[in-house]
Amino acid sequence: MCEPTFFTVTYEINPYMHIEIRPDPSAARQEWGHLVSTLQQTGATVDFLAPVKGVPDLVFTANAGLVQGRRFVPSRFRHPQRRAETPVDVAWFRDHGFLIEQLAGDEPFEGAGDALPFGRPTVIVAGYRYRSSISAHRALGTLLGLPVRSLELVDERYYHLDLAFCPLDDRRAMVAGQALDRYGCRVIEALVPEPIWLEDDEAADFSANSVVVGGVAVMPACTPRLGKVLEKAGYEVVVAPVGEFVKAGGGCRCLTLALDVP
Repeated sequence: MCEPTFFTVTYEINPYMHIEIRPDPSAARQEWGHLVSTLQQTGATVDFLAPVKGVPDLVFTANAGLVQGRRFVPSRFRHPQRRAETPVDVAWFRDHGFLIEQLAGDEPFEGAGDALPFGRPTVIVAGYRYRSSISAHRALGTLLGLPVRSLELVDERYYHLDLAFCPLDDRRAMVAGQALDRYGCRVIEALVPEPIWLEDDEAADFSANSVVVGGVAVMPACTPRLGKVLEKAGYEVVVAPVGEFVKAGGGCRCLTLALDVP
């Protein structure tokens, strides 16, 4: 995770970002601090990336790249406004003993924002259209030696897959079908034995952009209906509001990058 010392909105690259509606710095720090402590209380260990002035979206560490064991595949950002993040991310992983492996080609790929492992044996579920390219998915599958299931994102509100797909365990995932076409929904139905489909308000509240630590789902928002479904599935729900970060198009999962990915 990266402290939001320099977090703000100075450009517009998704439907949530408006220069005239900037996050409140104090409120953002409070929300971020609460998320950190909530994750730590669930048993997670949190490592920190130092913030860098002039790189406001560095706080959204999910987009840094993809981790597989001790390998790190850096993102290749579509928008030039975010490309300054990459050398910062690469330096952190190199300093922490990870092997840096660049994705072949030059197509955009935005890390764990658009590529999430699911199931056993592991399949990479990957989103494309707004930020990542389907060509990058092919290169990713070759590099990691894993099958990739590509899903086209068809609603700009869900410009990254992690706003629409949240693996819970080897059988369950929260899914915002609103973000996918019919084919994408069929792919999910074939891949996920017990999908939890989000209703419109739940999807719009970034419910899929949650962090799962063991049996705890740390969520930016959760309706009573969804809470009951998750509790029935054996999950404890903890809500950690991140409304200031939603102004830049990110939720709880966007603010984290898992380092313990097998």
